[in-house]
Formats: sequence, C-alpha cells, structure tokens
Amino acid sequence: MGLTSQSLEYTVVVLALACVAATVRFWPRLSRRGVRPVLGRLGAIVVTQLSIVSALALAVNSSFQFYGSWDELLGNNEKAPVSVNAGDGQYASVGSLKGGLVQPAGPQGLDQVSGLPKGPADKVGKVESVRIMGRRSRAINPGFVYLPPQYFQQQFRRQRFPVMVVISGYPGGIMNLAQHLQVPQNAGRLIAQGRMQPTVIVMVRPTIAPPRDTECVDVPGGPQAETFFTQDLPEAMKSAYRVGRDPSAWGAFGYSSGGTCSLQLAMRNPKVYTSAVSLSGDYAIKDDLTTGSLFGTGAAGAQREREHDLLWRLAHLPAPQVSALVASSRQGEPGYPDTMKFLRAAKSPMTVDSIILPRGSHQFATWRREVVPALEWQSRQLTFPQDTEPAGTQRSPGPAPANGAAGPEAPAASPSPSDRKRVEAEPSRG
Repeated sequence: MGLTSQSLEYTVVVLALACVAATVRFWPRLSRRGVRPVLGRLGAIVVTQLSIVSALALAVNSSFQFYGSWDELLGNNEKAPVSVNAGDGQYASVGSLKGGLVQPAGPQGLDQVSGLPKGPADKVGKVESVRIMGRRSRAINPGFVYLPPQYFQQQFRRQRFPVMVVISGYPGGIMNLAQHLQVPQNAGRLIAQGRMQPTVIVMVRPTIAPPRDTECVDVPGGPQAETFFTQDLPEAMKSAYRVGRDPSAWGAFGYSSGGTCSLQLAMRNPKVYTSAVSLSGDYAIKDDLTTGSLFGTGAAGAQREREHDLLWRLAHLPAPQVSALVASSRQGEPGYPDTMKFLRAAKSPMTVDSIILPRGSHQFATWRREVVPALEWQSRQLTFPQDTEPAGTQRSPGPAPANGAAGPEAPAASPSPSDRKRVEAEPSRG
C-alpha cells in the first residue's frame, strides 16, 4: 500500500483502535505481580502508543503531503538515466511522450483534489501529473502542470504561453499547491474572468533530494538544486510544452521555503526568471538540521552563503532587472522586519511590490488570502504571447480571446522601475 493511500491510513487506524481495545480488555490480567505481567504491561503500552502515533502521522502526512512515497520517507531517491528528445517542431500532451524530460506519472494525489478541470480541455483546461527529469542535476522531481483552455484552442495554436513555476514549502509537497492553495483552480477562475492571462503553471516542491531540504542551492559535491530550477526544469518544459523561450515569459512563485526559492532564483538568475512572488519567504539561506551543509566550508563556503543572503546582495552587488512581490503580516509573521528591510533595500532597476496584512501567521489560512492577488500580479509581469513561427515570418494576427485576456497583439506590459506599489489582498471567501 502506498504511503498516502487511504487504505493504509484506515488499516493503521483500525489497528490502533484494536490495540486500545485489547489493552483495556486484558489489563486486569496484566496487573498481577511478576516479571511476565510487568513485561506485558510495558509491551501493551509501547504497542498502543506506537499504533496511535503512526495513525496520527499518516493522517497528517496524507493531509499535508510531507512525503509522497515510501522511497521519499526512507531517502531512496530515484536516479534513473534520462535522455533528451530531438526537437522536431511538434508539441504534444505529455501523455504521448516517452523517454522525454517530462514524463507522465500516476495521480500523485491529484485524484484526491476537488475543483480541478473536468470536461473538454479547450473549455476548462487540464492538469497533468508528471515527473520532470533533470538532465544536468540528475534529479527526478514530481510535478503538476496546469494548461489553460487557450492552450488547446485553435486560435492559439501558434502561440507560446508564459510560465509560472510555483514552488511549495518544505517539507510539504505539490499536493499542498493543488489542495490547500488551489493554484490551478484559482488560475482557471481568474483566466475565465479576464483577470489573468492564459498561463502554463508547473507546480513542484523545493527539494530535489528528499528528505533533505536543498533550498534551491547547488550544494558543493551534493544535490544541484539551483541547476535543476534554472536549467533542467526550463529545458524540460520547453521540450514538452508550447511555452515561451524568452525570460520575460517566466516567473517563480512560492510560499514559505518555496517563496525563499522564488526570490533566490529570480535575483540570482535574472536571465531565466524575470519576476518572483514570495509569500512568507526568507531573505537568506542558513544551514540547519534539515539542510545539512549547503555551502561547504572555508572562505569559499562563507562567500557562497553571503551570496544567498538577498539583503547582502542588494547592498554589495548591482540590483537585477527583475520584479518581485513579497507578502507578510505586521502581527504573527516573524519575518516581517526582514520584509520591510528588503522593501527599503530594493533599488532600480529592480522593482518590489508588497502584500502586508494587518495580522496573519505562517500557515495556509494566511497564504490563501494572498494567492489570488499574487497570481494576478505575476500575470501582469509576464509577456504573452510569443509566436512559435520562425522570426521574420509574416502572418495575420489571430483573434483576441473571448475572455478578455491579452490577445496575440497585446503583450502584457511590465511596470516601470518607478512603479512601486502595494498590492491589496482581498479577504478569503468561503
């Protein structure tokens, strides 16, 4: 049985209840004096406690998807060889690709999520469950890919779509993005309402070597997480989907550790990601028990650690030409002081906007209030469309989409460096 399967959870719950019932039933017999009754009491207590803790742990993991499989829990990472498909100008659903850098996967919990698109893809869009293969990092990362309805519509057949790389927190998995933040569901509604342009969204977790927290860092002699996010993932998506080639079409988005990654990826790699959204992210990466040594030792390790401190970068290095949205709360968020320091430290050509709630905390209830305005904000930063035809080919412009999103002749404009504002977050609605 799979680690997240309901059958395993129900089985362990039944076993826990049976252990409790057996302990109550036989406790009078174990109350006698002697070595055997004492050992029996100790055994009953240990077995009952273990069964209850296991049932609770499975329930929590099933809800928050900290670990998606037994291999992830035990640290047995898949290292199968990967290959690159030669480009032939044809794009297909990942379900028809074999041996490519994006491969179809099982449900990965997607079958437990409500509100996902159901019906014709050209009407409601589609969410695919995939595995993303890292040619350079050798990582294999699970993911969900949301394709908007326009991706399947005839008038957009020659268009490349902008991409949001949405990253979960640690140790949570991609299920949190679909189940708790409802990223594809919210994006579908915003696109249908004309509040967000048609966008391909790839949902991934921040670690490429679970259970270790790799924090989107290239670890000396270890996992190459930054390489995965800045080279492998874009290459894989471009090989399998009709997505933009220019960095202006790519943005990173995340909450908690995923928000930290998003800012790091954009500020360190502005030729890959030109915008970032960070909901309750940090502004520096430090070693801890979950990360191990991320930077190495000596002067070189200390310098690598400094370069992953975004406040240090803004003070000592030229600001990158990217746009960022950071979110925090005046009360309840320990990272609020650093968020304000970051806002004050940002300088041209970088632009930074913010969502500052009066109160909130480091949890999904807070991030659900922020996710919709954050999706709208990042959509305005990304350029669309990008023509799939060779440069210089003349063609008549296609019709504008009926939903009011930016059409083929109306790419979204990025804000000017002086256009710094606060993004208002609407309260969540039940």
